[in-house]
Amino acid sequence: MATEQIIVEQLHTAVAGEYDVLVVGGGASGTVAAIAAARAGVNTLLLERGACLGGAATTNLIAQWVAFCHHDTQIVRGIPEELRQRVQRGGGSDGFHRFTMGEAAGTPFKLVTFPFNPEVMKIVLDEAVEEAGVKTLFHVAFSRAIADSGRVRGIVAETVEGRRAFLAGVVVDASGDAAVCSSAGVPCLGEEQEARRLRQPCTLSFRLSNVDVPKFRSVPSAERRRLVLGGLERGELYWQSISFVSTPGDTDAICLMSRIMDIDALSAEDASRAETIGRRQIASIVRFLKREIPGFERAILADIAERVGVRETRRIRGAYMLTEQDIMNEASFYDAIALGAGPMDTHQETGTGITLYAPPSPFEIPLRTLLPVGARGVIACGRNLCSTREALGGARHMATCMALGEAAGNLAAIAARSRRDPSEVPAAEVQERLELSGALYRRSSLERVAVLA
Repeated sequence: MATEQIIVEQLHTAVAGEYDVLVVGGGASGTVAAIAAARAGVNTLLLERGACLGGAATTNLIAQWVAFCHHDTQIVRGIPEELRQRVQRGGGSDGFHRFTMGEAAGTPFKLVTFPFNPEVMKIVLDEAVEEAGVKTLFHVAFSRAIADSGRVRGIVAETVEGRRAFLAGVVVDASGDAAVCSSAGVPCLGEEQEARRLRQPCTLSFRLSNVDVPKFRSVPSAERRRLVLGGLERGELYWQSISFVSTPGDTDAICLMSRIMDIDALSAEDASRAETIGRRQIASIVRFLKREIPGFERAILADIAERVGVRETRRIRGAYMLTEQDIMNEASFYDAIALGAGPMDTHQETGTGITLYAPPSPFEIPLRTLLPVGARGVIACGRNLCSTREALGGARHMATCMALGEAAGNLAAIAARSRRDPSEVPAAEVQERLELSGALYRRSSLERVAVLA
């Protein structure tokens, strides 16, 4: 067995700035966290490794926000609702739609989603963070946490100018992979060797132009399933899905049809392999769609997502672990700071199916799930939260992550301004800030008004 080579480095890293709140990751949760913190009156920096904000919505071309609604009732408001309205006013969406997941798998699951044009979304998010007073830096790759005696004081990152340090009173880890928390020594779930080989599949999304969407919609569900099963049998498709959304105008299809298995996105080799496998799958899927599916005869491949979408990597060990039982048994929490809607969505690690079921009601998520064990000065949000794997299947949807981001950003601002550790801030102070923006965090506060007739 070859001995691992090690290079010992002595580095002198320039400090690029010091802030009250530093948010690492500009996805759904991180963008909202930064807006919330800046609106609370603290100096806020948002760092993003890519070239735009939005995360899965934009970089991964998911192009619809799921979990704004439980059945027909809207349960996420506050800053996420402001952003949703801005996208719609900007012509990036024509509002909530009914969407069916799992139709080709023979287990149709109906829900209300908010589809949008990802390019309009990028512009809206740029404008929103700028108006809030957030300083945003793109092309910044997280390297390590700066921690002293268990307290996170900032991070080191690689920028286009080289290696730089960013210091902060409070750091929000919205990396999606709990990268800051893990680097700071926080114990994390999902790092075990067995878990790393049993991740849910990744997906590389793509967009087709020149699609006759109304023609496709007229095809009976049973016929769609027959065609998909035929494609699976011939090895042209990779799971039981013909799932896509369209931007306003119904002339394109943004497709979530690849299925890249046996990938640990925390491995550089696996993450790289996933991209090439995904593109190879897309070539096969496009040929199948053009030949077999009504409405796709003249389709043109217009775009492939910049990066493979990842469903799970690490989750922090926090002060409380959200469980599937909490969700399904309608648990209530004194420190609730967000509502989730589901669906409970778990993709088979090695098969072609998907498990989908609805929680009986919107579920409360406690603040303690965002507070990591073993480190101070850092807050987790988004799919980094402390949960079981099954609970994550219901809590990782983007609207839920945005709601968590709003809570995390407010907590960070309160802690930084008052020079307390986030764990020392009573949940009531965060809840008071959430109420100012109209955010919802308790089932009892919901008005059962349908968003669609």
